[in-house]
Amino acid sequence: MTKYIIKRVLLMFFTLFVITTICFMLIRVLPREMPTDKVQAQAIADRFKALGYEEPLLTQYLIYLKNIFTKGDFGTSWYIAFRQPALKVLTDKLLPTVLVNLYSLLFSIPIGIALGIYAAIKKNKWQDSVISTMVILFVSIPSYVYAFLVQYFLYFKLGWLPLQVYSLSDGGGSWLTWKMFHSMIAPVLALSFGEIAGLCRFTRAELTETLTSDYMLLARTKGLSKAQATTRHALKNAMVPILPMIISSFIGILGGSMIIEEIFSVPGVGQLYIKSINLLDYDVFMMDSVFYTFVGLLAGIVVDISYGFIDPRIRMGEK
Repeated sequence: MTKYIIKRVLLMFFTLFVITTICFMLIRVLPREMPTDKVQAQAIADRFKALGYEEPLLTQYLIYLKNIFTKGDFGTSWYIAFRQPALKVLTDKLLPTVLVNLYSLLFSIPIGIALGIYAAIKKNKWQDSVISTMVILFVSIPSYVYAFLVQYFLYFKLGWLPLQVYSLSDGGGSWLTWKMFHSMIAPVLALSFGEIAGLCRFTRAELTETLTSDYMLLARTKGLSKAQATTRHALKNAMVPILPMIISSFIGILGGSMIIEEIFSVPGVGQLYIKSINLLDYDVFMMDSVFYTFVGLLAGIVVDISYGFIDPRIRMGEK
């Protein structure tokens, strides 16, 4: 198991290095637009020269790697936050992204798993048919459609929720106030519908397979009721593939949702990514790309490794 973990971590960093290299090369060949303000344009030009932007592409990349490993410097924002380190610009946007996605997961996981369990127990009955039909419908609809529906009904029609997430000043000066939480309900709901449907479908499939296994039949012949056999044996085994999926989702909250954050004006990492593209703030875009890549690779590793810890019968990486 230890060898497998080391192997996966090394592979993760190699993949991160390859993707970072490709992103860097593609970004540096793009033209850079200077601001119209002469003082600001001159400051940017001097900074670019100091960073070696006029050097050959390979030299630029070596300087970029050197700055990362020796100074922790991922570049500078020149348009989103003038002269601010790109890493700081990113970390300042993490909290709202984490909160919106964390609220969504805490809302989605119990509902999705509960509906999946209920559908599996009621397999081939009308309750199962209704839930399965709704799951197919909700899985097929993209999150931005939910966002527009939530805005239309809960803001324009009913007036229960604000149209967009409040700014920090309007929300009471903290992301943890009730007013700020109230403004986050709309994006949380938009993110939750698809998550609930996915968890429900996955839970139903795993539990249905478990309920028809031989050891469940043995448990029933020993005198256990269907409810007792389900809670004592079926659920425990069905959760083995479900838990890694949940763990991966919690890691994925760092990445956020670019579209949802843009629609609801959530000042998070996703909105920052779109803004860095629109404003041609390449260093921030590069920082975001590295961050998203790292989160995705980390989630994949944690899922694979968690299988071995959750189910001792699994020995990944061992022959």
